[in-house]
Amino acid sequence: MKISERIEAVKGLCSFEGRVAGSDAERRAANDLARQLRDFGRRAEVEPIYVHPQWPTVHAFHCVLALAGSLVALNWPPVGFGILLVTAASMYLDLNGRFYLLRRLFFRRASQNVVSRGRSRDADVRLILSARFDAGRTGAAYGRAWGRANARIAKLVPAPFSPARLVFWSIAFLIPLVGLRMAGVEDTVVSALQLPPTLVVVLATFLLVDIQLSPPSPAANSNASGVATVLSLAAELEDEPPENLDVWIVFAGAGDQVETGMRSFVRDQRDELDREATWFVDVEGVGKGDVRYLVSQGPVVSFGMASRLTELCAAIADADAEREEGSQARPLASGYAHGSLPAVVRRYPATTITCLAGDDPVPQRANTTDDVADELDPHAMERAHRFALELVRALDRDLARRAERGDREPAGP
Repeated sequence: MKISERIEAVKGLCSFEGRVAGSDAERRAANDLARQLRDFGRRAEVEPIYVHPQWPTVHAFHCVLALAGSLVALNWPPVGFGILLVTAASMYLDLNGRFYLLRRLFFRRASQNVVSRGRSRDADVRLILSARFDAGRTGAAYGRAWGRANARIAKLVPAPFSPARLVFWSIAFLIPLVGLRMAGVEDTVVSALQLPPTLVVVLATFLLVDIQLSPPSPAANSNASGVATVLSLAAELEDEPPENLDVWIVFAGAGDQVETGMRSFVRDQRDELDREATWFVDVEGVGKGDVRYLVSQGPVVSFGMASRLTELCAAIADADAEREEGSQARPLASGYAHGSLPAVVRRYPATTITCLAGDDPVPQRANTTDDVADELDPHAMERAHRFALELVRALDRDLARRAERGDREPAGP
């Protein structure tokens, strides 16, 4: 696909306005993506999944429970301690996509994953190229003022930062403070230490409710640009298929913030996806800035992603640095959840390719009403496409060299 065709693919996906998880627009977008893959000569299926997509409401309830626990602890410390402990455990498991507790109390919605399986079933490695296609909601938390504050904090904090981390660790910090009250420590210092995390949780509650009530973003950069790039890769790999890779294409629904669709795919296909011979390359937010490839991620704690994939990414970035029109690719340690997180949590080799402007922690205009196709940089999309394609080719060559040496086992994590 030419650059102009990728832009048209972005506009085509954005024409399905309001494609939030569980909506009719998301279903129609899934069917259209399956049709485009079939036009390339690939088999494609729209696989129904059931999700609980109300993530802002879910985490707003986590915050409300944390506030209740903090207040109850003033008079009944053991009860408050129990509420906070259960809340923190539920939030930790939810944000990492491991298990849902509070989320299960909400209504399920039907969503879809578009899955195109490869033809080379005897290949040494199965490569999953993925991108989420739903649209996230907007809200004051994604405005420019909050975005600038987020970027400043990210520069000051030595570890990867995200608002989700701040909220979770604020709740977690309340637990030992309430533990002190249980031990009989009644001190103004404890009350003073309890105030800042409580204020963070109060503010987060209002912002999360605002997100749930806000309209969807057009989601051109985040993540129609990623979908268009994966479509382009699929077309190119059909013309020149790799010899040692079985390439799958997955467009995941219900991916805004919590990657529920990709979680469902990894969970449902776990018997078919060998952990030692299945690699994931996710593409998202490649419409502005320079290329970044993830080496760690996580909205609560960091999951390392070191594997042969990230080694090849580093080698490609080093080679590109010597070219005038190189990708300017750099490694990225992210404090957010990306489409590759469900695979990483389940110990598959994986990475995400994205584009960021400068030191911004998230793609530009993500989850805003300004995230439209006309604001995309075609050259950024081209750099990301070239980088991802070179990664696929490098992986194929690497497997061929291993085969020549008689080493048939793929290089796992």
